[in-house]
Amino acid sequence: MKKKYSVYNLLFLLICLLPSAGLFVTGIKESSENRDSAQMPVLLTEAGPNPYFLNDAGKWFEDHFAFREEAVTGYALLLGKGLGVSSQEKVITGTDGWMFYQDSLADFQGTMPMTDRQLFDTAHCIAMVQEYAHQSGADFVFAVAPNKNSLYGEYMPYYYQPPHIEKSNLERLEAYLQAEHVNYADLYGCFQNSSRVLYHKTDSHWNNLGAALAADRILSGIGKAHASYTDRPYSVWKDFQGDLAHMLYPAMPVFEEEIYYEPAPQFSCCGNVKSNFEPKISTRSDGDGSLVMYRDSFGNALLPFMAEAFESAWFSRALPYYLSDLSEHRADALVIERAERFLPEMAQQAPEMEAPAVVWDAAVMGASVKAECLEETVKGEYTKVTGNLPMHVIKEQSRIYIRIGKGRCYEAFPVCAADSQEGFALLVRTRELQDADHVLEIFVSEQDARADTDSHAKAAGGHEAMEKTEVRREDYPDCDGSGHGYAEIYYSDGSMEIEEY
Repeated sequence: MKKKYSVYNLLFLLICLLPSAGLFVTGIKESSENRDSAQMPVLLTEAGPNPYFLNDAGKWFEDHFAFREEAVTGYALLLGKGLGVSSQEKVITGTDGWMFYQDSLADFQGTMPMTDRQLFDTAHCIAMVQEYAHQSGADFVFAVAPNKNSLYGEYMPYYYQPPHIEKSNLERLEAYLQAEHVNYADLYGCFQNSSRVLYHKTDSHWNNLGAALAADRILSGIGKAHASYTDRPYSVWKDFQGDLAHMLYPAMPVFEEEIYYEPAPQFSCCGNVKSNFEPKISTRSDGDGSLVMYRDSFGNALLPFMAEAFESAWFSRALPYYLSDLSEHRADALVIERAERFLPEMAQQAPEMEAPAVVWDAAVMGASVKAECLEETVKGEYTKVTGNLPMHVIKEQSRIYIRIGKGRCYEAFPVCAADSQEGFALLVRTRELQDADHVLEIFVSEQDARADTDSHAKAAGGHEAMEKTEVRREDYPDCDGSGHGYAEIYYSDGSMEIEEY
């Protein structure tokens, strides 16, 4: 009897030791899940012994123990096949093999609708960018990549179905874009009318068929001659691994069909480009003209079709958008593509663009208001002015103007912070603020007083920076909605630093 219990005890001990002892067999592997894993614990730091060593070691072991991916996969299969639910908080398991991204749930259910002011802020900022592009000699188009469940919501679990049908943020935004005369490529309407499946079942993005259709709609929106892939022959290969499936089943590759056009879009990348999701990509082709495109992860599949249409193209995932890219790349076309679930964030972050000058008109500008948390950040040749405004002075379509030293007047980008605090962002030449003794007056009006004035008149002279200052910051967030990513910080002395967050 004692021998039998000894065998049981030994077996139990071996099972307990397997996750740690197995590291000698499997080695230390980085987690393939779409999140940041814990770092290797450090016993001694510069300040002395690490008091949190055991806690850090525990977190590290949770992310790196042997056969972890196999365990995660097995647990996901047990819940998914047995109970029909997802083991990953970022993944929604739908019907008929469909998977959806958790971050799009609020849009699908309409539980966090954008306010009318947020919709106006988004549309008006895009309109200001469009005007800047036109003054720079570039055509402009704005496109929104629909959430997967906005198009294929019937495959969402029954318990996530919205109780009643309301207009989505995207549908409501369209009216504001129209009022602002924004050149908008309606991908949602275009996709809705298609009888073909345009998104992957196990991925959060469109397939190559959807990307080709989106590119065709975007390029047509700016009147760009291009090769249409609508009727082009293609092959179908079952070799695509979706990002959602990989999150659920890291140790068990799940492949689905992808189409490949024959011939494929013809272009070449400048430099060593490992994937289409790199933060900055420059391309060349036999097309004509030059493109600057700001995009997110939906731009991965979109990039080849856009690149083929232009002799040179510059694709950037940087946030905020730096409109100086237009002159740097001599662009004659500017495209902004953004995923539907990121629309609320567009109201919270203003593009980095020199403020447009407007003609001062006291009757239109209204009364002066006092800004809160007024800040001026010198960025080399330019200074960024930001601040908050009292809520009672902001109405749905209020424009915000800033007059500098009783002289020139500019329109600021309206910004709605995550806490619903209303504010503004303005980028003006540093020399002008110095000449005006930093006297700023802020005005709020509901009328559009923008005039055909030259917002790009060059200030004479300049100044030397007395010390190293931050010129600009380009953020590259991960596409998983985790809030992680990295930033490239450029300084006045020409140096650059990378900061992870």
